[in-house]
Amino acid sequence: MDKTYNPASIEPHWYATWERNGHFRPAGKGNPYCIMIPPPNVTGTLHMGHAFQDTLMDILARYHRMRGDNTLWQPGTDHAGIATQMVVERQLNAEGTDRHALGRAAFVEKIWEWKAQSGGTIQNQMRRLGTSVDWSRERFTMDEGLSAAVREVFVRLHDEGLIYRGQRLVNWDPVLQTAVSDLEVESSEEQGSIWKLRYPLADGGEHLVVATTRPETMLGDTAVAVNPEDERFRHLVGRHVRLPLVGREIPIVADEYVDPAFGTGCLKITPAHDFNDYEVGQRHGCEPINIFTEAARVNGNAPEAYRGLDRYEARERIVADFEAAGLLEGIEPHKLMVPRCDRTGVVVEPYLTHQWFVDLTREVQEDGRPGGWAEITRPAIQAVRQGDIRFVPENWSKTYYNWLEDIQDWCISRQLWWGHRIPAWYDGQGAVYVGHDEADVRRRNGLDDTVTLTQDEDVLDTWFSSALWPFSTLGWPEETPELATFYPTSVLVTGFDIIFFWVARMIMMGLKFRGDVPFREVYIHGLVRDSEGAKMSKSKGNVLDPIDIVDGIDLESLVAKRTTGLMQPQRAPAIEKQTRRAFPEGIAAHGTDALRFTFASLATTGRDVVFDMGRVDGYRNFCNKLWNAARYVLMNTEGKDCGSGDGGIELGTAERWIISRLQRTERAVAEAIEGYRMDQAAQAIYEFTWDEYCDWYLELSKPTLQGDADPARARGTRQTLVRVLEALLRLAHPIMPFITEEIWQRVAPLAGVDGDTVMTRPFPVAEAGREDPAAEAEIDWMQRFILGIRRIRGEMDIAPGKPLPVLLQNAADLDRQRLQRHRAELDFLARLESVTVLEAGEEAPESALALVDELEVRVPMAGLIDKAAELARLDKERRRLGDDLARTEGKLANEAFVSRAPADVVQRERDKLAEGRSALERIDEQMARIERL
Repeated sequence: MDKTYNPASIEPHWYATWERNGHFRPAGKGNPYCIMIPPPNVTGTLHMGHAFQDTLMDILARYHRMRGDNTLWQPGTDHAGIATQMVVERQLNAEGTDRHALGRAAFVEKIWEWKAQSGGTIQNQMRRLGTSVDWSRERFTMDEGLSAAVREVFVRLHDEGLIYRGQRLVNWDPVLQTAVSDLEVESSEEQGSIWKLRYPLADGGEHLVVATTRPETMLGDTAVAVNPEDERFRHLVGRHVRLPLVGREIPIVADEYVDPAFGTGCLKITPAHDFNDYEVGQRHGCEPINIFTEAARVNGNAPEAYRGLDRYEARERIVADFEAAGLLEGIEPHKLMVPRCDRTGVVVEPYLTHQWFVDLTREVQEDGRPGGWAEITRPAIQAVRQGDIRFVPENWSKTYYNWLEDIQDWCISRQLWWGHRIPAWYDGQGAVYVGHDEADVRRRNGLDDTVTLTQDEDVLDTWFSSALWPFSTLGWPEETPELATFYPTSVLVTGFDIIFFWVARMIMMGLKFRGDVPFREVYIHGLVRDSEGAKMSKSKGNVLDPIDIVDGIDLESLVAKRTTGLMQPQRAPAIEKQTRRAFPEGIAAHGTDALRFTFASLATTGRDVVFDMGRVDGYRNFCNKLWNAARYVLMNTEGKDCGSGDGGIELGTAERWIISRLQRTERAVAEAIEGYRMDQAAQAIYEFTWDEYCDWYLELSKPTLQGDADPARARGTRQTLVRVLEALLRLAHPIMPFITEEIWQRVAPLAGVDGDTVMTRPFPVAEAGREDPAAEAEIDWMQRFILGIRRIRGEMDIAPGKPLPVLLQNAADLDRQRLQRHRAELDFLARLESVTVLEAGEEAPESALALVDELEVRVPMAGLIDKAAELARLDKERRRLGDDLARTEGKLANEAFVSRAPADVVQRERDKLAEGRSALERIDEQMARIERL
């Protein structure tokens, strides 16, 4: 093996080898195990959330593959309607043209060309991250097979009356000029205002003052609402106000939605431009009046003075006109949640428009149940309630229920050119026909060629096609062998933020079209946040590219990457400054395994995954530790008798101990992975590898291998070294695939193990009867003895290599026996000059003390240290600590610091003070002990 661990030299080689040899494909035997990858958008690159999620899925896939399951991890990408169309439109704009100049067919062709050129970015990143998906089965939500599935579902649902076209309020992006889903809307608190506007009563005399954060929408008001319990306005309910600037009379209605404590207690109702107002308007029979165009400019339904104005220009004009008319009561600052499209950054407009919907609330009668039950949503609720699907952690099922039990019909149409075009056609009279294609429409409806048909211009929401992902990728609507084998799939691994948008819809569609759930378990993981706990986003400048962590990146390239293409270019200087401060030397290369181990260690059941580069540094060191341990093993076993021949072997206490600890670790890791606690699996592997195998067993093996041990004992040690390491490599492989494969190739032959790759070898299983509590107790005693000696060396500043005389007081018979059995290891690891067992009543000289239960391990101080020099050293350290304590005490005595500094900063200073005082006490004790010598 190379002296230095270099992930860049091994990772691409092994991934190419695995893929070339077909190791990612299902084995064709064993119990079926299937994971569907949440398809990333074809437009982009993998971010930290993708890398985290893919690591979790790959751990599961590799684990089950090694357990002998017939494992399929299905890959694919989503066509990402809005994002993809924006990317290609930007390219066209840079060339001086746009999609309208090209026309729809040519524009869609341009997108397919772009996908052919750029669509491999994500796949290459996934390969760098070690994801063992079956690339031979890769799917795309716009490929022919999945498109056929989309058309089939649309037609069937429409035939059953579960898809309809209607006029509803939707989230509307005035730049993209399309409806957008809730997932594409990000709401954040922004500073705004409350305008208080006077609305005169139609019959004269009085006026009402309404409070609004959007005065421009008053042009579409159809009512004023007050709370029915509000004594101030009860006498006005049923009367009318005359809408200023418009002249229309609108009613005053009573509705419990109104909060009497907000604003003035009077709420203007604009059903066509507010979701809550729409519901109020429906309850009171108010006809919605749309006052905006698709570009959010005032349309012909408003007075002529405002037509053509942008909504914010209209706001300024309307407020000015209210003030001029003496109808502006006042303006107050107000913070409010503002919804913006995450693609364009523009404020989303609630907009009344004709769209296609899936009916998720239609009730059907069954078994005489009163009231009926929702035809699509109720089975999805019942599937979780009765345990057909299990959420992990279980508390996320409550989020799932809450949404489904208060669900609205699903808007599935988008006003785009890229996507699955809605399979609906219109004749000259506006009649609508639905079918798989135009020929199917004509055949189904008896329409000949004299009837001109025009296909609907809209495309389907991308969530519609991704809702079919668990069965469409397996060949549905055809009854394929893969569908029979792998549906229902085993587990869905996803973030909590798309439980509504994707998880619930897959469950509804799976039950509707397959008669069974799409997956048995839903493993919900947290979102990746930065080290301060903030959500990673380009606008904040705290995004990390996982490939930069794997391969490393210099500072200037990192700055350029973070500040290029920002939605808010004005933030570039701040982000550059932040980047240079956080990464003054850029990001060093860490390799994939270190990053994957970091993700596994962070995969708790909580919501947030707080990512810290320091942890990746630590796990890169862990990889180095494993690499160096393997080099030690190979140097001591290659070309030597490891007990595979006729010679007998003898296992000493250390061998029995490490084998016993391995059994416990194997059990812990398997239980953790089965329970989706990757953090616990990583911790168990880390502690066994570093703390037990490397730090103790390798050291305990040295007296045997370097001395004149019995040949059978030496063979037993060499055999244990390679066999435990080989099992450890299999144990760690799902988390760290590359380094384990590279080392395994060298170790497996020495351990007598055959096979082309570690990834197809059995996952280690704890063997009954191989745990050895007696050996564990022996080694535990030895470890505490050695650590006690090492602590004394550290406290007394005694050189590590200096042999020490040791006195044992209160030694029981078992202590004496253990001393005799392990004297060679104790001498070697603790660097002992001599060991004297004191008899009962025998006094010990002034000594440093370590306790091993009742046993007192003493190191006499006389002659070991230079008394004067040691006292001088300790006094210098005491003065330094005293100065530090004085500064900390002064800071905490400063009332301004304690009251103004962040709570965590103040607490750190208090902890520092406590630690300093404790250290000072220890130095005083040590000086007193030396003074007595």
